[in-house]
Amino acid sequence: MDKNWDKLTWQEKREERFKKWLSPSVKFDSREAERLYKERTTRFIKAIKLENPDRVPVITPVQYYPAVYAGSSMKKVMNDYDELKRAWLKFLRDFPEMDCYFPPSLVFPAKVLDMIDYTLQKWPGHGLPDNATSHQYIEGEYMPPEEYDILINDPADYLQRYFLPRSVGSLAAFRKMKPLTPMVAIPLGYIAQFADPEIQKAYKNMFAAAGELGKWAAAVGEVSQAALSAGFPGVWGGMSQAPFDMIGDFFRGTRGIMMDMFKRPDKLHQAMARVLPVAISEGIASGNASACPIVFIPLHKGTGGFMSNKQFEEFYWPTLRELMIGLVNEGLVPMPFAEGDYEPRLDIIKDMPRSSVIWFFEHMDMAKAKKVLGHTCIAGNVPVSVMVTGTPAEVKERCRRLIETCAPGSGYMLTAGAYLDIGNPDNLRAMMAAAKEFGKY
Repeated sequence: MDKNWDKLTWQEKREERFKKWLSPSVKFDSREAERLYKERTTRFIKAIKLENPDRVPVITPVQYYPAVYAGSSMKKVMNDYDELKRAWLKFLRDFPEMDCYFPPSLVFPAKVLDMIDYTLQKWPGHGLPDNATSHQYIEGEYMPPEEYDILINDPADYLQRYFLPRSVGSLAAFRKMKPLTPMVAIPLGYIAQFADPEIQKAYKNMFAAAGELGKWAAAVGEVSQAALSAGFPGVWGGMSQAPFDMIGDFFRGTRGIMMDMFKRPDKLHQAMARVLPVAISEGIASGNASACPIVFIPLHKGTGGFMSNKQFEEFYWPTLRELMIGLVNEGLVPMPFAEGDYEPRLDIIKDMPRSSVIWFFEHMDMAKAKKVLGHTCIAGNVPVSVMVTGTPAEVKERCRRLIETCAPGSGYMLTAGAYLDIGNPDNLRAMMAAAKEFGKY
């Protein structure tokens, strides 16, 4: 970053990031590819800034779908990186009308997961049927409530010596390790523990897994570069998580954290405050690693029905807002994905600076969202059921209604209510065609 970076306003920092997004370090396949890249990226930037682009931009709602589309399967692409590249590159070639592109960065390498004995997830061929189209997380109470103080005192130490041994079978020996934090000036005591054969074995396994992970990362990077070179921008470059979800998803589980709101609210607040800087730093670091300044934040436990508005305002929103403000202050664009029903939260979540965020909704009265959040960009929410089982005409009609409701005044991105793993390719084309026909400004 520029040496005067800290002196810039968040809007000035964002402009610098937008310039980088518009001019990535890539050799385009042709002048036409470069022209289309800038045209597409400008479309998203103007929607974020509430300026009128040439038309409504479309976030292609696919995640693992390219595997199915290419006649492959999730099991195959998770185990064969050449097959992974083939499937995603075929999808890229067959949908030249897309506004953006999603690389297979969430198609985790099954060989690595097997090597480390990862216990928090099932995947095709490993706990799930061979023909399953996605992963499945195994939620549990991996942190008993009496360990809150250990987490609050030192999150990094807790992760290494408590959480990882419970969630990664190959790192079970880390339970025997000494805390890293006290290693101040004389590291001999800390180093001595590496004479333990079980700890040595755990590290050797990690090194081997890292080598395999590098092969997967190279394949994902090759696909990403091919997409950029062909003129397709990415629409999220980083990722982070709400502090409430960080505690609830991986440590306490849904049941545990819901009980904590009643039985130990002070500990929960302290823990969220402790992991908040980690969430901000992770979002900034991942955002800095990409040309695209959008940071995706999936929201899992703040939906209507999980807690009251009063509880949302006390437990969920304060640290989520601080996370987003922390990203905004670095010129990044948070894109919280409001999973479930966020209509009860609209009057709360409107408390963000103008044009600073993209609210991506799954289930929402979009007319109401447009009215309440008219000062910020919104995205969504053609029902996934329509995208998967509807006809192209039905998809196009849904898109038309959404565009007419949400596009006036700019600040709207057309997409589905969630990403697809299966579906009709003609329905994706119908969505893109609707934006071109009905979404012009």
